[in-house]
Amino acid sequence: VQLQASGGGLVQAGGSLRLSCANSGHTFSSVVMGWFRQAPGKEREFVAAIRWSLGTAYYVDSVKGRFTISRGNAKNTVYLQMNSLKPEDTAVYYCAAGARMDSVSYYYSESGMDYWGKGTLVTVSS
Repeated sequence: VQLQASGGGLVQAGGSLRLSCANSGHTFSSVVMGWFRQAPGKEREFVAAIRWSLGTAYYVDSVKGRFTISRGNAKNTVYLQMNSLKPEDTAVYYCAAGARMDSVSYYYSESGMDYWGKGTLVTVSS
């Protein structure tokens, strides 16, 4: 399994970016896919997740109303549309996937995820 995240870059505050994540390696069936981020000097934190079968989305409070996670048509492809970006959104964004049944219950936790992609850097200037 090789999750590939892309779409990061430099954007001004108030701007938008769309992150993509796709699997280019061994196929698997994800139960949930999500995005986490790590800002400089901080621990990695949950951003958003989506249950693959139902399409139910979950968000951290700080991004609700601004970010949207969605599934792609291809299996194990997920997107994160980020609007109204703020300087505090600056971080390395990681996509992740959980393949266990309990991944659904722990979508907000790193322990709920089985596979991780390399991060993509998002920088929001003020």
